[in-house]
Formats: sequence, structure tokens, C-alpha cells
Amino acid sequence: MDTDLQELLKSLRVWDPEVTTLPGLDPAAAPDAPLPLFAAWLGEAAAAGEREPHTMSLATADEEGRPDVRIVMLHGADAAGWAFATHADSRKGRQLAARPHAALAFYWPVLGRQVRIRGPVATAPSEQARADLRMRSTGALAAALTGRQSQVLGSLEELAEASGAAWERAGAEPDAEAPTWTLYRLRPTEVEFFQGDARRRHVRLRYRRDGENAAWTRELLWP
Repeated sequence: MDTDLQELLKSLRVWDPEVTTLPGLDPAAAPDAPLPLFAAWLGEAAAAGEREPHTMSLATADEEGRPDVRIVMLHGADAAGWAFATHADSRKGRQLAARPHAALAFYWPVLGRQVRIRGPVATAPSEQARADLRMRSTGALAAALTGRQSQVLGSLEELAEASGAAWERAGAEPDAEAPTWTLYRLRPTEVEFFQGDARRRHVRLRYRRDGENAAWTRELLWP
């Protein structure tokens, strides 16, 4: 069925009041560091019914500086940074090896909020990557054991065969290791909180620091 793209776009709404609440953001009440505010916002997004609030866009660049982006899952956030995982030999793994910097973006439309994070990325120790994989579901382990992420696939039948074998192994060996599975941590130098406003007077609060151990500076940005 043909779709009139322009007509479809014109019909779509942003922050429909029937399904969206815009709670506001008071910069004066914000904490001195971004992590507590992020944790609060993530919890509020989940409580408000946001589906998969722990998913995020991960932006990287290849050796020539060409950008790339995809959706991944947040595996944790603490003083060591925001964590995610993938295979070291995947496209994003290779890009991070060549250019160890990245950006993250969370979007929670049910509250009209987004969070943007930028900074250097480092790999966690291998034992932490193994522990991370053991915490995942059987399906996640099977996907990790299937491997060959981002490589050219000959057919869906080939995928089904490899995945079936991986699922069988994951069920029989819940502690099985995937050698290329890597846990990454982005330690932010900049975190921006965006709170949408119905009159487009959006509040943008940015936390910024000049080094990984420097104190945070808070500032407002024009929307």
C-alpha cells in the first residue's frame, strides 16, 4: 500500500496531551552532578509507562570521521560511566577502537524529555564483561554466542542454523563465554537534560566539565 509521506508527517503530533505529561524542570533544584538527576528521570520515565526507557541511541564515528548511530541498551550508570556492551569486532566495536569517543541520547516522549551524553569511551576489564554477560537473559547469551555481528550474512537459513546452535548451547551452558563480548563505559564530559514545554519554552540544562575528574559546571542553553 502506497503511503503519502508528507501527509502522514503532517498528521502526526508531538507530545499529544492525551498521552504525554510535561512535568517541567527547575534548574535551581537540580543536583550538582548529572547522575542523580539521570537516575531520577529514568525512574520517572519507567513509572510513567515509557516502553523500554533503558534503550538509547549510541553514536560513533569511523576512521574517516563519518558518523554512525544505532539503538542499544543501557547496562548501568555509576561513577565509572554509562555502560553498554557489544562485540569488539562488530562495526561499533571497531569504530570505538579507532575513535574512542561516543555520544548517547535517551528520549522519553511520555514526559517530553531527552538526555544527551558525550565523552570518551573505555573498555571495562574482561571479568566485568563476563559478569555482565552472565546477568543477561538466555536469549541475550545466545545472541552473543552467535557472534559475527555486522558481518555479511549469506541467507536467513544460515542465521537460523547458527542461532539454533547458540540457543542450544546457551541453555546447556549458562556460563558460556563469548570471547569478543566487551563492556564499554562512556565517562561523560557533557550531559544535557532537555525538558519539553507546551509553549516551546523548553528547558535545557547542561552539565559540563573539562576533564574526567573535574568539577561539573551547570548552565542553561537557549532552546
